[in-house]
Amino acid sequence: MKLNCDMGESFGAWTIGDDASVMPWINMANIACGFHASDPNVMATTVALALQHNVMIGAHPGYQDKEGFGRRHIPHTVDEIRHSIAYQVGALDALCALHEAQVSYVKPHGALYNDMMKDPALFEAIVLTVSKLNFSRPHPLSLMVLSKASNDAYIQIAQQYDVNLLFEAFADRAYTSEGFLVPRTEPNAVHHHPDLIKAQVLQLAQGKVKTHCGKLLSLTVDTICVHGDNPESIATIKALSQLLDTAQI
Repeated sequence: MKLNCDMGESFGAWTIGDDASVMPWINMANIACGFHASDPNVMATTVALALQHNVMIGAHPGYQDKEGFGRRHIPHTVDEIRHSIAYQVGALDALCALHEAQVSYVKPHGALYNDMMKDPALFEAIVLTVSKLNFSRPHPLSLMVLSKASNDAYIQIAQQYDVNLLFEAFADRAYTSEGFLVPRTEPNAVHHHPDLIKAQVLQLAQGKVKTHCGKLLSLTVDTICVHGDNPESIATIKALSQLLDTAQI
């Protein structure tokens, strides 16, 4: 089971997270592309760090919203979304080329990710964009999406454009009965206790999760998202990596 983490979210003089401590314990790095966070120097440094630890590189595009860290919904036309994602992935692609590396997948960030999962037209636009970006690429990009109780509609759209989906679950977020994440504005939406996070990761690795109302939900899970924005969470990521290795999941 692969762990993924949002990385490279510092900007100029502002440092966010401790990427150097997190990177050795994850398998996939979702690198911010400059719109919701990051800048060219941070992006390049994060690419180099991922290569050092043999971590897969993913583009993490978001709304152009550094003030809101990409967590605010911003209305866009379909073409604006497509151009924005192509622009951000292209920027990370170019910096990867400097390091003889490549982007392997795309995972939208924050509000863009949530909007993608709720709006079929937006989801299709993003899938189409990834499909177009795959033209002449030797190794096609995958699209990381939230795994839900039913993924059939997403799979049908992805198959139409020949795009591979990576189904993601979250280690530290509470789930609704439909497989959506409980909004951060609601109580107990985010798990903080390490034991609770470990228990949920072990469940997710077996394709299930207990929802906020106690229901056991079956999920398809290719990768689990973890967050490493403080010393306690970094220690938890290390423990999760070791736990999954020990369990051989």
